[in-house]
Amino acid sequence: MSAEDLERYENEVEMEARGEGGRTYFEIRLGDAWVWDMYRPARFVSSVRVVTFKDVNVEELPEKEL
Repeated sequence: MSAEDLERYENEVEMEARGEGGRTYFEIRLGDAWVWDMYRPARFVSSVRVVTFKDVNVEELPEKEL
């Protein structure tokens, strides 16, 4: 991925806490993100939806690290 490609990324994050059966879970939508998933061949994605009962780390990288 080129530096020009990285400049086009917007880094959008949207999170909703939801409940079901007395448990809370989170639905997270990310736009223009780098996602670590051992089953995903590409790490940079234009959009992804994560639904989880567990911890998820979301970080915005400083521009100098891109």
